Amino acid sequence: MNANPNVTPPASEKTYIKKRAKKSAAFNEWMYFFKTNKLAFLGFVIIAFLLIIAILAPIIVPYPGDIATETHLEKKFVPPSSEHFFGTDELGRDLFSRVIYGTRISFQIGLIAIGLAVAIGIPLGLIAGYFGRWLDETIMRICDIFLSFPPLLLSIAIAALLGPSITNMMIAISISWWPWYTRLIRGQVVSLRERGFVEAAKGLGVPSWKIIIRHILPNSLAPVIVQISMDFGSIILTAASLSFLGLGAQPPLPEWGLLVNIGKNFFLTHWWYVTFPGLFIFITVMAFNLLGDGLRDYLDPKTRD
Repeated sequence: MNANPNVTPPASEKTYIKKRAKKSAAFNEWMYFFKTNKLAFLGFVIIAFLLIIAILAPIIVPYPGDIATETHLEKKFVPPSSEHFFGTDELGRDLFSRVIYGTRISFQIGLIAIGLAVAIGIPLGLIAGYFGRWLDETIMRICDIFLSFPPLLLSIAIAALLGPSITNMMIAISISWWPWYTRLIRGQVVSLRERGFVEAAKGLGVPSWKIIIRHILPNSLAPVIVQISMDFGSIILTAASLSFLGLGAQPPLPEWGLLVNIGKNFFLTHWWYVTFPGLFIFITVMAFNLLGDGLRDYLDPKTRD
């Protein structure tokens, strides 16, 4: 950094200063957002904590063998204690280890399912919104067919058709969710394609695909980010529902919905079996909803001060 204020810094240094100032302004803006929106900050903290648990799950669980096939019939249905924080199941496996590892499985399901939905929905929405005409009409009518069914019902039907497995469950969820992103992106593109900067790029002879990637897509991502933050919790809840119905994860995987499904048979006598995985589902979905609501208020210019 040049110490003499009378000497003009070189261009590279100016660029560095601008980038650093931009990053600092963005950081301060996010800090202000979290400071003024306590619920969104609470959701962010919970999600960050769960994400750390998901990453470190194989290391932090006290009984790694209980995640899968190990059994301890002499310890079955032990209530919560200092040795087994969440008690044990019908095979004597530590529920704390299984529920903690279930965090990793649920986040993997959410990331892959929503990633597939976005990978399908965003390109189709960009094509429909930018080129219009028969492409727009065709893609939107296909979306209408999928959207005519409730997402959970459609996911159940597809998962039942494909067969019960965690992979088929993720495919079923992504197929149910992609039309929402297609319609969302399409609406954004339609509002942007007549803007001056897009018309200027067309006048300069910039190829359509470059206009879409460099100019339209970056200006269309704000509502997508909000939608992803809202949908992530819903997808985890849908995955738990499918596993609860026997259409998702299969034993011995410690997926939360599957644990609730098995534990419901013992709820009246062994309350902890259902309570703790159900509590994790509730906390995760609530955290994503809190963060999503805050991001929607922050990124929507109509609701910002």
